[in-house]
Amino acid sequence: MSIEKMIAEHPEVGGEDNPSLGMAVRHAMHCAAICNSCADACSAEDMDMRRCIRLCMDCSDVCTATYRVASRRTDHNRQLIRTMLAACIEACDICRAECETHDHAHCHRCAAMCSECSVDCREALIMLNQEVHAEA
Repeated sequence: MSIEKMIAEHPEVGGEDNPSLGMAVRHAMHCAAICNSCADACSAEDMDMRRCIRLCMDCSDVCTATYRVASRRTDHNRQLIRTMLAACIEACDICRAECETHDHAHCHRCAAMCSECSVDCREALIMLNQEVHAEA
């Protein structure tokens, strides 16, 4: 199953091809799960991981909200999608920076996923901004 195809098949997308948005949605879904799992793994560590847990949980919640909003294409609420993508980029960058400070495999995996998600959300944001300029 492909979320990219699901978005492309939406009746109001009308053949509009924005694969970068589909990739951002996919990676936001994955990032939400990875961050949630990392927060749980951090809670089992012997050291104080409160900050990492908090940032992973925040990132998971932002990624979840982002993929949910960005996968809704009825009425093309591009401004809200742009806002959510920007928030996701910020949450992922903050979480990545924190996870990179820890020497745990789960934190390294989380940092890598946050980085991928941030890059994809930036690309989707660029494409959405280009759509606006093309409409004007």
